[in-house]
Amino acid sequence: MSLSFFRLLYEPLSVRLKASANLRKIISNIWWLVADNILRMGTGLFVGVWLARYLGPKQFGILSYAIGFVGLFGALATLGLDKIVVRNIVRDPSSKNRTLGTAFLLKLAGAGLSLLIALFAIATLRPDDSLRTWLVGILAAGMIFQAFDTIDFWFQSQVQSKFTFWAKNTAFAFIALVKIALILIGASIIAFAVAGIAEIALGALGLVIIYQYNGFSLKDWHPDFRRAQELLKECWPLILSATMVSVYIGIDKVMLGQMVGDEAVGLYSAAVRISEIWYFIPMIIATSVFPSFIKSKEMGELIYQDRIQKYYDLNAVLAYIVAIPASLFAPFIISTLYGDSYAGAETIFSVHIWACVFVFTGVARGQYLINEGLIKFSFCCTLIGAVSNIGLNLILIPKFQGVGAAIATVVSYALAGYVSTLLLPSLFNNWIMQSKSLFIPITFMVRLAHKPIK
Repeated sequence: MSLSFFRLLYEPLSVRLKASANLRKIISNIWWLVADNILRMGTGLFVGVWLARYLGPKQFGILSYAIGFVGLFGALATLGLDKIVVRNIVRDPSSKNRTLGTAFLLKLAGAGLSLLIALFAIATLRPDDSLRTWLVGILAAGMIFQAFDTIDFWFQSQVQSKFTFWAKNTAFAFIALVKIALILIGASIIAFAVAGIAEIALGALGLVIIYQYNGFSLKDWHPDFRRAQELLKECWPLILSATMVSVYIGIDKVMLGQMVGDEAVGLYSAAVRISEIWYFIPMIIATSVFPSFIKSKEMGELIYQDRIQKYYDLNAVLAYIVAIPASLFAPFIISTLYGDSYAGAETIFSVHIWACVFVFTGVARGQYLINEGLIKFSFCCTLIGAVSNIGLNLILIPKFQGVGAAIATVVSYALAGYVSTLLLPSLFNNWIMQSKSLFIPITFMVRLAHKPIK
Protein backbone atom coordinates (compact mmCIF):
# COMPACT_ATOMS: atom_id res chain seq x y z
CA MET A 1 0.00 0.00 0.00
CA SER A 2 2.15 2.80 -1.28
CA LEU A 3 1.63 6.49 -0.79
CA SER A 4 0.82 6.89 -4.49
CA PHE A 5 -2.00 4.35 -4.22
CA PHE A 6 -3.57 6.23 -1.35
CA ARG A 7 -3.36 9.46 -3.37
CA LEU A 8 -5.39 7.81 -6.09
CA LEU A 9 -7.87 6.62 -3.51
CA TYR A 10 -8.40 9.86 -1.65
CA GLU A 11 -7.55 12.84 -3.88
CA PRO A 12 -9.90 14.43 -6.42
CA LEU A 13 -9.65 13.11 -9.97
CA SER A 14 -8.75 16.48 -11.44
CA VAL A 15 -6.05 17.30 -8.90
CA ARG A 16 -2.97 15.28 -7.91
CA LEU A 17 -1.41 17.32 -5.15
CA LYS A 18 1.19 16.40 -2.61
CA ALA A 19 -0.09 14.44 0.37
CA SER A 20 -1.94 16.82 2.63
CA ALA A 21 -1.57 16.92 6.39
CA ASN A 22 -4.92 15.16 6.66
CA LEU A 23 -3.84 12.39 4.28
CA ARG A 24 -0.56 11.88 6.13
CA LYS A 25 -2.55 11.64 9.33
CA ILE A 26 -4.80 8.96 7.82
CA ILE A 27 -1.84 6.95 6.53
CA SER A 28 -0.07 7.23 9.88
CA ASN A 29 -3.23 6.08 11.62
CA ILE A 30 -3.54 3.10 9.28
CA TRP A 31 0.00 2.00 10.06
CA TRP A 32 -0.68 2.19 13.79
CA LEU A 33 -3.73 0.01 13.25
CA VAL A 34 -1.74 -2.36 11.05
CA ALA A 35 0.95 -2.63 13.73
CA ASP A 36 -1.75 -3.25 16.33
CA ASN A 37 -3.33 -6.06 14.39
CA ILE A 38 -0.06 -7.63 13.22
CA LEU A 39 1.03 -7.80 16.84
CA ARG A 40 -2.29 -9.33 17.84
CA MET A 41 -2.34 -11.61 14.83
CA GLY A 42 1.16 -12.93 15.39
CA THR A 43 1.06 -13.22 19.17
CA GLY A 44 -2.58 -14.31 19.23
CA LEU A 45 -1.97 -17.01 16.64
CA PHE A 46 1.08 -18.30 18.49
CA VAL A 47 -0.64 -18.42 21.88
CA GLY A 48 -3.97 -19.55 20.40
CA VAL A 49 -2.42 -22.47 18.52
CA TRP A 50 -0.42 -23.47 21.59
CA LEU A 51 -3.60 -23.32 23.66
CA ALA A 52 -5.49 -25.41 21.08
CA ARG A 53 -2.73 -28.03 21.13
CA TYR A 54 -2.67 -27.98 24.95
CA LEU A 55 -6.43 -28.34 25.40
CA GLY A 56 -7.02 -30.74 22.50
CA PRO A 57 -10.02 -30.61 20.14
CA LYS A 58 -12.64 -31.46 22.78
CA GLN A 59 -11.61 -29.01 25.52
CA PHE A 60 -10.80 -26.36 22.94
CA GLY A 61 -14.27 -26.97 21.52
CA ILE A 62 -15.87 -26.35 24.92
CA LEU A 63 -14.01 -23.05 25.33
CA SER A 64 -14.83 -22.03 21.75
CA TYR A 65 -18.49 -22.89 22.31
CA ALA A 66 -18.60 -20.58 25.33
CA ILE A 67 -16.87 -17.77 23.41
CA GLY A 68 -19.27 -18.17 20.49
CA PHE A 69 -22.25 -18.29 22.84
CA VAL A 70 -21.28 -15.03 24.56
CA GLY A 71 -20.65 -13.48 21.15
CA LEU A 72 -24.33 -13.96 20.30
CA PHE A 73 -25.17 -11.25 22.83
CA GLY A 74 -22.22 -8.93 22.22
CA ALA A 75 -24.20 -6.54 20.06
CA LEU A 76 -26.24 -5.44 23.07
CA ALA A 77 -23.02 -4.43 24.78
CA THR A 78 -21.68 -2.35 21.88
CA LEU A 79 -25.10 -0.99 20.80
CA GLY A 80 -23.69 -0.26 17.34
CA LEU A 81 -22.57 3.14 18.61
CA ASP A 82 -19.03 3.33 17.28
CA LYS A 83 -19.51 4.83 13.83
CA ILE A 84 -22.46 6.97 14.93
CA VAL A 85 -20.54 8.49 17.85
CA VAL A 86 -17.40 9.03 15.76
CA ARG A 87 -19.46 10.69 13.03
CA ASN A 88 -21.25 12.97 15.52
CA ILE A 89 -17.99 14.09 17.11
CA VAL A 90 -16.45 14.81 13.70
CA ARG A 91 -19.46 16.88 12.73
CA ASP A 92 -19.86 18.65 16.09
CA PRO A 93 -16.65 18.60 18.18
CA SER A 94 -18.16 20.97 20.76
CA SER A 95 -20.57 18.22 21.89
CA LYS A 96 -17.74 15.78 22.57
CA ASN A 97 -18.18 15.39 26.35
CA ARG A 98 -21.94 15.08 26.17
CA THR A 99 -21.75 12.51 23.38
CA LEU A 100 -19.02 10.41 25.00
CA GLY A 101 -20.65 10.46 28.43
CA THR A 102 -23.98 9.38 27.01
CA ALA A 103 -22.39 6.65 24.89
CA PHE A 104 -20.50 5.31 27.92
CA LEU A 105 -23.63 4.94 30.05
CA LEU A 106 -25.53 3.35 27.18
CA LYS A 107 -22.74 0.82 26.61
CA LEU A 108 -22.54 0.08 30.33
CA ALA A 109 -26.28 -0.58 30.49
CA GLY A 110 -26.11 -2.72 27.35
CA ALA A 111 -23.27 -4.79 28.77
CA GLY A 112 -25.17 -5.47 32.00
CA LEU A 113 -28.22 -6.55 30.05
CA SER A 114 -26.09 -8.79 27.82
CA LEU A 115 -24.57 -10.50 30.86
CA LEU A 116 -27.98 -11.28 32.35
CA ILE A 117 -29.39 -12.59 29.08
CA ALA A 118 -26.33 -14.77 28.42
CA LEU A 119 -26.54 -16.36 31.87
CA PHE A 120 -30.26 -16.99 31.52
CA ALA A 121 -29.81 -18.48 28.04
CA ILE A 122 -27.01 -20.91 28.96
CA ALA A 123 -28.85 -22.00 32.12
CA THR A 124 -31.91 -22.73 29.99
CA LEU A 125 -30.04 -24.46 27.17
CA ARG A 126 -27.55 -26.41 29.34
CA PRO A 127 -29.13 -26.60 32.81
CA ASP A 128 -26.84 -29.38 34.06
CA ASP A 129 -23.59 -28.15 32.55
CA SER A 130 -21.88 -26.16 35.30
CA LEU A 131 -18.58 -25.84 33.39
CA ARG A 132 -20.19 -24.07 30.43
CA THR A 133 -22.26 -21.89 32.78
CA TRP A 134 -19.10 -20.70 34.55
CA LEU A 135 -17.27 -20.12 31.29
CA VAL A 136 -20.15 -18.11 29.81
CA GLY A 137 -20.57 -16.08 33.02
CA ILE A 138 -16.86 -15.19 33.22
CA LEU A 139 -16.54 -14.32 29.54
CA ALA A 140 -19.77 -12.31 29.48
CA ALA A 141 -18.64 -10.25 32.48
CA GLY A 142 -15.84 -8.91 30.29
CA MET A 143 -18.41 -6.93 28.30
CA ILE A 144 -18.82 -4.60 31.28
CA PHE A 145 -15.26 -3.35 30.83
CA GLN A 146 -15.80 -2.88 27.10
CA ALA A 147 -17.88 0.19 27.94
CA PHE A 148 -14.55 2.02 28.30
CA ASP A 149 -14.00 1.54 24.57
CA THR A 150 -15.99 4.78 24.38
CA ILE A 151 -12.64 6.50 24.90
CA ASP A 152 -11.45 4.96 21.66
CA PHE A 153 -14.31 6.72 19.83
CA TRP A 154 -12.62 10.02 20.60
CA PHE A 155 -9.25 8.81 19.34
CA GLN A 156 -10.91 7.46 16.18
CA SER A 157 -12.57 10.82 15.53
CA GLN A 158 -9.15 12.48 15.79
CA VAL A 159 -7.50 9.74 13.70
CA GLN A 160 -5.14 8.95 16.60
CA SER A 161 -5.36 5.18 17.00
CA LYS A 162 -1.79 5.02 18.32
CA PHE A 163 -3.12 5.76 21.82
CA THR A 164 -5.52 2.84 21.71
CA PHE A 165 -2.65 0.74 20.38
CA TRP A 166 -0.51 1.35 23.45
CA ALA A 167 -3.35 0.91 25.93
CA LYS A 168 -4.77 -2.33 24.61
CA ASN A 169 -1.58 -3.98 23.43
CA THR A 170 0.16 -3.53 26.74
CA ALA A 171 -2.68 -5.50 28.31
CA PHE A 172 -2.69 -7.98 25.44
CA ALA A 173 1.04 -8.68 25.67
CA PHE A 174 0.92 -9.11 29.45
CA ILE A 175 -2.03 -11.52 29.33
CA ALA A 176 -0.38 -13.45 26.49
CA LEU A 177 2.52 -14.14 28.86
CA VAL A 178 0.03 -15.12 31.57
CA LYS A 179 -1.65 -17.60 29.21
CA ILE A 180 1.72 -19.14 28.34
CA ALA A 181 2.44 -19.51 32.05
CA LEU A 182 -0.97 -21.12 32.56
CA ILE A 183 -0.21 -23.65 29.82
CA LEU A 184 3.16 -24.46 31.33
CA ILE A 185 1.69 -25.12 34.79
CA GLY A 186 -1.20 -27.17 33.38
CA ALA A 187 -4.02 -24.80 34.36
CA SER A 188 -7.71 -25.59 33.92
CA ILE A 189 -9.94 -24.23 31.16
CA ILE A 190 -11.56 -21.81 33.65
CA ALA A 191 -8.21 -20.08 34.20
CA PHE A 192 -8.01 -19.13 30.52
CA ALA A 193 -11.49 -17.60 30.66
CA VAL A 194 -10.41 -15.51 33.67
CA ALA A 195 -7.31 -14.42 31.74
CA GLY A 196 -9.59 -13.26 28.93
CA ILE A 197 -11.61 -10.96 31.16
CA ALA A 198 -8.41 -9.69 32.82
CA GLU A 199 -7.12 -8.57 29.41
CA ILE A 200 -10.26 -6.53 28.74
CA ALA A 201 -10.12 -4.95 32.21
CA LEU A 202 -6.44 -3.99 31.87
CA GLY A 203 -7.08 -2.59 28.39
CA ALA A 204 -9.88 -0.43 29.79
CA LEU A 205 -7.60 0.86 32.55
CA GLY A 206 -4.94 1.68 29.97
CA LEU A 207 -7.43 3.70 27.90
CA VAL A 208 -8.43 5.74 30.95
CA ILE A 209 -4.80 6.47 31.84
CA ILE A 210 -3.86 7.54 28.31
CA TYR A 211 -7.01 9.64 27.94
CA GLN A 212 -6.11 11.54 31.10
CA TYR A 213 -2.46 11.77 30.01
CA ASN A 214 -3.66 13.64 26.90
CA GLY A 215 -5.27 16.27 29.09
CA PHE A 216 -8.84 14.93 29.22
CA SER A 217 -10.90 13.53 32.04
CA LEU A 218 -13.89 11.22 32.34
CA LYS A 219 -15.22 13.69 34.93
CA ASP A 220 -15.90 16.11 32.08
CA TRP A 221 -18.31 13.69 30.44
CA HIS A 222 -21.91 14.81 30.83
CA PRO A 223 -24.50 12.14 29.98
CA ASP A 224 -27.64 13.61 28.54
CA PHE A 225 -31.04 11.92 28.38
CA ARG A 226 -32.03 13.71 25.18
CA ARG A 227 -28.72 12.77 23.52
CA ALA A 228 -29.30 9.16 24.63
CA GLN A 229 -32.68 9.21 22.91
CA GLU A 230 -31.09 10.65 19.77
CA LEU A 231 -28.33 8.04 19.72
CA LEU A 232 -30.68 5.11 20.36
CA LYS A 233 -33.14 6.37 17.76
CA GLU A 234 -30.37 6.57 15.18
CA CYS A 235 -28.45 3.45 16.07
CA TRP A 236 -31.22 0.94 16.81
CA PRO A 237 -31.04 -0.44 13.26
CA LEU A 238 -27.29 -0.89 13.82
CA ILE A 239 -27.99 -2.67 17.11
CA LEU A 240 -30.32 -5.09 15.34
CA SER A 241 -27.86 -5.36 12.47
CA ALA A 242 -24.96 -6.08 14.83
CA THR A 243 -27.13 -8.65 16.62
CA MET A 244 -27.71 -10.41 13.33
CA VAL A 245 -23.98 -10.25 12.56
CA SER A 246 -23.23 -11.72 15.99
CA VAL A 247 -25.71 -14.49 15.30
CA TYR A 248 -24.23 -15.58 12.02
CA ILE A 249 -20.67 -15.21 13.30
CA GLY A 250 -21.14 -17.23 16.47
CA ILE A 251 -24.16 -19.44 15.78
CA ASP A 252 -22.14 -21.96 13.77
CA LYS A 253 -20.10 -22.99 16.82
CA VAL A 254 -23.17 -23.16 19.02
CA MET A 255 -25.12 -25.23 16.47
CA LEU A 256 -22.16 -27.54 15.89
CA GLY A 257 -21.90 -28.07 19.65
CA GLN A 258 -25.60 -28.84 19.96
CA MET A 259 -25.93 -30.99 16.82
CA VAL A 260 -22.56 -32.79 16.61
CA GLY A 261 -20.33 -32.41 19.66
CA ASP A 262 -17.42 -30.60 21.31
CA GLU A 263 -14.70 -32.13 19.13
CA ALA A 264 -16.41 -30.90 15.96
CA VAL A 265 -16.50 -27.41 17.48
CA GLY A 266 -12.79 -27.68 18.28
CA LEU A 267 -11.85 -28.62 14.71
CA TYR A 268 -14.08 -25.92 13.25
CA SER A 269 -12.81 -23.25 15.66
CA ALA A 270 -9.18 -24.09 14.89
CA ALA A 271 -9.82 -23.55 11.17
CA VAL A 272 -11.93 -20.43 11.64
CA ARG A 273 -9.36 -18.87 13.96
CA ILE A 274 -6.85 -18.71 11.11
CA SER A 275 -9.48 -17.75 8.54
CA GLU A 276 -10.98 -14.86 10.51
CA ILE A 277 -7.67 -13.49 11.69
CA TRP A 278 -7.46 -11.54 8.42
CA TYR A 279 -10.68 -9.62 9.02
CA PHE A 280 -8.71 -6.87 10.71
CA ILE A 281 -7.51 -5.65 7.30
CA PRO A 282 -10.77 -4.05 6.05
CA MET A 283 -11.61 -2.88 9.57
CA ILE A 284 -8.44 -0.84 10.01
CA ILE A 285 -8.88 0.72 6.59
CA ALA A 286 -12.51 1.55 7.39
CA THR A 287 -11.64 3.01 10.80
CA SER A 288 -9.01 5.30 9.33
CA VAL A 289 -10.82 6.52 6.22
CA PHE A 290 -14.32 6.92 7.66
CA PRO A 291 -13.90 10.54 8.88
CA SER A 292 -12.49 11.50 5.46
CA PHE A 293 -15.16 9.44 3.70
CA ILE A 294 -17.86 11.47 5.46
CA LYS A 295 -16.46 14.71 4.04
CA SER A 296 -15.70 13.44 0.52
CA LYS A 297 -19.31 13.68 -0.65
CA GLU A 298 -19.10 17.46 -0.31
CA MET A 299 -16.33 17.48 -2.93
CA GLY A 300 -18.67 16.38 -5.74
CA GLU A 301 -20.50 13.24 -6.84
CA LEU A 302 -17.88 12.17 -9.38
CA ILE A 303 -15.11 12.33 -6.80
CA TYR A 304 -17.29 10.53 -4.27
CA GLN A 305 -18.16 7.70 -6.69
CA ASP A 306 -14.55 7.37 -7.80
CA ARG A 307 -13.40 6.94 -4.23
CA ILE A 308 -16.08 4.34 -3.55
CA GLN A 309 -14.94 2.26 -6.54
CA LYS A 310 -11.29 2.47 -5.48
CA TYR A 311 -12.32 1.54 -1.94
CA TYR A 312 -14.11 -1.59 -3.21
CA ASP A 313 -11.20 -2.49 -5.48
CA LEU A 314 -8.65 -2.15 -2.71
CA ASN A 315 -10.62 -4.40 -0.36
CA ALA A 316 -11.29 -7.01 -3.05
CA VAL A 317 -7.65 -7.23 -4.11
CA LEU A 318 -6.52 -7.65 -0.50
CA ALA A 319 -9.15 -10.38 0.03
CA TYR A 320 -7.96 -12.39 -2.98
CA ILE A 321 -4.35 -12.01 -1.88
CA VAL A 322 -5.37 -13.72 1.36
CA ALA A 323 -7.87 -16.31 0.09
CA ILE A 324 -6.12 -17.83 -2.94
CA PRO A 325 -2.82 -18.95 -1.35
CA ALA A 326 -4.51 -19.87 1.95
CA SER A 327 -6.94 -22.19 0.17
CA LEU A 328 -4.19 -23.81 -1.90
CA PHE A 329 -1.91 -24.47 1.09
CA ALA A 330 -4.62 -25.33 3.64
CA PRO A 331 -3.38 -28.88 4.44
CA PHE A 332 0.16 -27.66 5.07
CA ILE A 333 -1.02 -24.71 7.20
CA ILE A 334 -3.30 -26.76 9.45
CA SER A 335 -0.92 -29.70 9.93
CA THR A 336 2.02 -27.39 10.67
CA LEU A 337 0.13 -25.29 13.20
CA TYR A 338 -2.13 -27.78 14.97
CA GLY A 339 -0.67 -31.21 14.35
CA ASP A 340 -2.33 -34.55 13.64
CA SER A 341 -5.01 -34.20 16.34
CA TYR A 342 -6.73 -31.54 14.25
CA ALA A 343 -6.83 -33.55 11.03
CA GLY A 344 -10.01 -32.63 9.17
CA ALA A 345 -9.76 -28.92 9.91
CA GLU A 346 -7.89 -28.29 6.66
CA THR A 347 -10.98 -28.84 4.49
CA ILE A 348 -13.00 -26.53 6.73
CA PHE A 349 -10.29 -23.88 6.44
CA SER A 350 -9.99 -24.14 2.63
CA VAL A 351 -13.73 -23.44 2.34
CA HIS A 352 -14.17 -20.87 5.11
CA ILE A 353 -11.30 -18.66 3.94
CA TRP A 354 -13.38 -17.59 0.91
CA ALA A 355 -15.79 -15.79 3.21
CA CYS A 356 -13.15 -13.07 3.52
CA VAL A 357 -13.87 -11.92 -0.05
CA PHE A 358 -17.42 -10.96 0.92
CA VAL A 359 -16.39 -9.73 4.37
CA PHE A 360 -13.81 -7.34 2.90
CA THR A 361 -16.13 -5.87 0.26
CA GLY A 362 -19.05 -5.99 2.71
CA VAL A 363 -17.19 -3.76 5.16
CA ALA A 364 -16.64 -1.24 2.36
CA ARG A 365 -20.32 -1.33 1.46
CA GLY A 366 -21.22 -0.89 5.13
CA GLN A 367 -19.28 2.38 5.29
CA TYR A 368 -21.15 3.59 2.23
CA LEU A 369 -24.55 2.66 3.68
CA ILE A 370 -23.83 4.49 6.95
CA ASN A 371 -22.65 7.59 5.11
CA GLU A 372 -25.81 7.51 2.96
CA GLY A 373 -28.08 7.10 5.99
CA LEU A 374 -29.22 3.62 4.86
CA ILE A 375 -28.84 2.04 8.27
CA LYS A 376 -32.23 0.30 8.17
CA PHE A 377 -31.34 -1.32 4.87
CA SER A 378 -28.07 -2.49 6.44
CA PHE A 379 -30.12 -4.28 9.07
CA CYS A 380 -32.23 -5.99 6.39
CA CYS A 381 -29.07 -7.28 4.72
CA THR A 382 -27.62 -8.72 7.90
CA LEU A 383 -30.99 -10.24 8.75
CA ILE A 384 -30.86 -12.06 5.43
CA GLY A 385 -27.36 -13.26 6.29
CA ALA A 386 -28.31 -14.48 9.75
CA VAL A 387 -31.49 -16.27 8.66
CA SER A 388 -29.78 -17.91 5.68
CA ASN A 389 -26.84 -19.00 7.83
CA ILE A 390 -29.08 -20.65 10.41
CA GLY A 391 -31.17 -22.33 7.71
CA LEU A 392 -28.12 -23.60 5.82
CA ASN A 393 -26.52 -24.82 9.06
CA LEU A 394 -29.64 -26.85 9.85
CA ILE A 395 -29.39 -28.49 6.42
CA LEU A 396 -25.61 -28.85 6.02
CA ILE A 397 -24.24 -29.54 9.52
CA PRO A 398 -25.96 -32.97 9.94
CA LYS A 399 -24.49 -34.09 6.60
CA PHE A 400 -21.10 -32.38 6.46
CA GLN A 401 -20.45 -31.22 10.07
CA GLY A 402 -17.77 -28.48 10.15
CA VAL A 403 -17.43 -28.27 6.37
CA GLY A 404 -21.19 -27.73 6.13
CA ALA A 405 -20.95 -24.87 8.65
CA ALA A 406 -18.13 -23.33 6.58
CA ILE A 407 -20.18 -23.53 3.37
CA ALA A 408 -23.15 -21.96 5.17
CA THR A 409 -20.92 -19.11 6.33
CA VAL A 410 -19.54 -18.31 2.87
CA VAL A 411 -22.98 -18.39 1.21
CA SER A 412 -24.63 -16.28 3.92
CA TYR A 413 -21.84 -13.69 3.77
CA ALA A 414 -22.29 -13.47 0.00
CA LEU A 415 -26.04 -12.99 0.36
CA ALA A 416 -25.71 -10.38 3.10
CA GLY A 417 -22.77 -8.39 1.75
CA TYR A 418 -23.27 -8.57 -2.00
CA VAL A 419 -26.46 -10.10 -3.41
CA SER A 420 -28.70 -8.12 -1.03
CA THR A 421 -27.51 -4.85 -2.60
CA LEU A 422 -29.88 -5.61 -5.48
CA LEU A 423 -32.89 -5.34 -3.18
CA LEU A 424 -32.74 -1.54 -3.23
CA PRO A 425 -33.05 -0.11 -6.79
CA SER A 426 -31.16 3.06 -5.85
CA LEU A 427 -28.11 0.91 -5.01
CA PHE A 428 -27.89 -0.78 -8.41
CA ASN A 429 -24.92 1.37 -9.42
CA ASN A 430 -23.24 0.45 -6.13
CA TRP A 431 -23.86 -3.24 -6.90
CA ILE A 432 -22.15 -2.72 -10.26
CA MET A 433 -19.15 -1.25 -8.46
CA GLN A 434 -19.06 -4.22 -6.08
CA SER A 435 -19.29 -6.61 -9.02
CA LYS A 436 -16.38 -4.92 -10.78
CA SER A 437 -14.23 -5.35 -7.69
CA LEU A 438 -15.25 -8.99 -7.18
CA PHE A 439 -14.39 -9.83 -10.79
CA ILE A 440 -10.98 -8.19 -10.64
CA PRO A 441 -9.09 -11.55 -10.96
CA ILE A 442 -11.05 -12.44 -14.10
CA THR A 443 -10.59 -8.96 -15.55
CA PHE A 444 -6.87 -9.17 -14.85
CA MET A 445 -6.56 -12.59 -16.52
CA VAL A 446 -8.52 -11.44 -19.59
CA ARG A 447 -6.30 -8.37 -19.98
CA LEU A 448 -3.22 -10.52 -19.51
CA ALA A 449 -4.43 -12.99 -22.15
CA HIS A 450 -5.03 -10.17 -24.66
CA LYS A 451 -1.78 -8.41 -23.96
CA PRO A 452 0.31 -8.43 -27.12
CA ILE A 453 3.54 -10.42 -27.00
CA LYS A 454 6.56 -8.27 -27.71
